[in-house]
Amino acid sequence: MARAVAEELARRGNALDLAGRDLEDMERTAADLAIRYEVQARAISFDALDLKSHISFAQKVLTESGPTLEGVILLFGTMTDQKEAEQDFHQAEMMIAANYTGAASILGYFANAFEARNSGVIVGVSSVAGDRGRQSNYIYGSAKGALSLYLQGLRNRLFHSGVRVITVKPGFVDTAMTYGLKLPPIVAPPGRVARDICKAIDGRADVIYTPFFWRYIMLIIQHIPEFVFKRLKL
Repeated sequence: MARAVAEELARRGNALDLAGRDLEDMERTAADLAIRYEVQARAISFDALDLKSHISFAQKVLTESGPTLEGVILLFGTMTDQKEAEQDFHQAEMMIAANYTGAASILGYFANAFEARNSGVIVGVSSVAGDRGRQSNYIYGSAKGALSLYLQGLRNRLFHSGVRVITVKPGFVDTAMTYGLKLPPIVAPPGRVARDICKAIDGRADVIYTPFFWRYIMLIIQHIPEFVFKRLKL
C-alpha cells in the first residue's frame, strides 16, 4: 500500500522521502519513481519499533527537507496471527508497539514541528478494525483503535495552528499483510486506496474510509447491540 501511495504522489509530481526498515527496497523504489516520474525521491532507514531512533530520524528529515516538507504519511503496521498472540503476549506486544506506540512516537515529532511553523499535513493510516473489537482480531484492532483516537486528538490540537490531520481507515486491501487470509470478496487493490488517500489530502475531510462503502459497513457493525455482537463469529 505504501508503494502505491508513493507512486500516486510521484505521478502528481511530488518529491518524496521514503522511509522503512528495508533500506535496499526503499532505494530501489525511490530510484524507480525518480526515473519514471522525474521527481526527487530518496530512501531513509526507519524502524517503527526503535523508538530511541525516532528523534534523530525526524531531525534529519526536518533539517534536510526544511520548509519544502509539506506533509507526512504514516503507512506502516503489522498484523500477526490473533490466536498466536492470544497465547504469547510478546507477539501481542509487538503488534501493539508497531501499530500504535511507534506511530504515536514518530508522529509526535512531526506534529510539534508543523505546529511551530503553522502548516503541514499529517495522514495516519489506521483501519476499520479499530472501530469495534471483534473476537477474530481484537489485539490488532485495539492498536488501530488507539491510533484512531490519537489522530482524532492530534487533529483537535493542531486545528488551531492550521495543520491538517487526516485519519484513513482502509478495509481489506490486497497487500502482503493480508496474503493467505480468508477474505470477503470486497478486497481493494492498493492503487484504489492510494488514490483515495491523495484525494483526501486535496480535500477537506478529517476521516475517510477506503473504499468508501466501508463507512456504511462499519456503521452497521458499530450499531449491533453487544448482546448480539458477542454471539457472532466475527
